[in-house]
Formats: sequence, structure tokens, C-alpha cells
Amino acid sequence: MSKHKLSLPIQGWVLGYFVIIVLASSCTVSKQSSYFKTLQNKDTTLTNFITNTYESKILVGDKLSITVSSLSPIEDAIFNAPNSSTSSANTSASAAGYEVQLDGTILLHRLGATQAAGLTRKALSKYIQDKLLAYLKEPIVQVKYVNHKLTVLGQVRSPQVINLPEEQISLIDALVMSGDISENGLRNNITIIRESGNEKQVKHVNLADHSILSSPWYYVKANDIIFVEADYKKSEKLEQRNRLQGNISLFASIVSLVVIVITQIFIKQ
Repeated sequence: MSKHKLSLPIQGWVLGYFVIIVLASSCTVSKQSSYFKTLQNKDTTLTNFITNTYESKILVGDKLSITVSSLSPIEDAIFNAPNSSTSSANTSASAAGYEVQLDGTILLHRLGATQAAGLTRKALSKYIQDKLLAYLKEPIVQVKYVNHKLTVLGQVRSPQVINLPEEQISLIDALVMSGDISENGLRNNITIIRESGNEKQVKHVNLADHSILSSPWYYVKANDIIFVEADYKKSEKLEQRNRLQGNISLFASIVSLVVIVITQIFIKQ
């Protein structure tokens, strides 16, 4: 009888240890695909990559932030007021910024109706700056977009609409601003939807391949939509693993309870 009293608890401990091993082995962490996987463990020099030199043309309906800085602070304040006010008697600002009217002009203090549509931000800035030399001391003019944006959604940690004061930003920057791709997101199948006239262009890019650095789609532009697809196979495997772990835990609990009850019976005998 004493042999039973000793062997049964030992068997229980062995069974418990076995269950722990099974649980531990089922909790392996899945590896995520990384960015630019084709560059790993390889020193190289990339050529013919895309640079951030694109300059868009200002369009009717664009809203512009025009900031003037000079040695005439009172005049500067008048120019800069529309950037933060909702209306103004002597400007075309119906919301924050100067709105480009149907005839392609904006209405500026001192200068009146000024052609903006068809120009780049840099060209408009230079034009206004030259014209203001007659009124201001050493003017510096900066032009940015107010209503340009891009949308990031899908499997990112912070889906959002991002303001785009300049022409473009890199796809990587847009994803980082959105909290990066989540654990269940696919890095090798990012969808970018872009407006081009009356058409919608759809492009699938692979961020695991460094060739994206030389792709015109590396930089995202105003009104682009970035969609990160979910890794459904990974999610399904995770769900199956969680279900298996739950079943094993339940089985282990039942076995432990049975072992305890039987042990107590033998001890009492």
C-alpha cells in the first residue's frame, strides 16, 4: 500500500510537468516579416532611388497657408491672419488659409488678386516675395498646403488622416506616423490608391523588398489612400493556437483535480 502512496503523487507530478512542456511548446512566438528583407546582412550602395523633389501644381480649390516674415511686423500680422482665422474682409479665406478661387487667384493684402493655380508652391512664394519688396523690408514668404491629406487604414496601430502641407512624404513616414504596421498586418502587400484625373490607380507594394526605394510609389501624395491588409492565415493560426492552449489548460486542470482526489483517497487508506 505504501508503494501506491508514493508512486501516485509522483505520477501526478510527472503528468503535470508534461502538460507544462506541451503548453510551453505551443507558445512559440511567430516571426514577423521585416522591412527591406532583401537587404539584411548585406552592405551595399543603392543607385537610381527616388528622391523627394516632386513639385505639384496648385489647383483651384486648394487652400494655402501663406506665411510672411519681414522687418515690418504689423504688415506681417495682416498677411498671416487668414492662416488661423475663419473669415476676413480683404482676403479669400473662407476657412484657415487662402482658398484658390475658380479663376485661379487668391486675394492678398497689398497685392490684390494674385494668380496661384498652375504654379508650384516655390514659384508662388518667389512671386509674392518679389512683389512685397515694394511694401515690406526683407520679406520671406513660405507657402504650404492646408487641405491636402492622405488616409492610412487597415492593420496599423493608429489609422488616421494625415495632413500633408507639402507635396509628398515617404510611405515609411506615413506608416510610422500611424503607429507602424500591427502584428497581424502584411508588409509584403501594401495597397496604395491614388487619384489621377478621373481615374483611380491601385498599386500593391512589397516593403520587404528594397526595390521599393526606386519605385515612384515610395512617396505618397495628396489624397492617396494607404491600406494595410491583414494576414488572415496568421490570425487563423493564432486563433487555433489559443483554442488548443485553452483545451490543454482545461484538460490539465481536470487531470490535476483527479490526481489530487485519488491521492487523498490513498492517503486516508
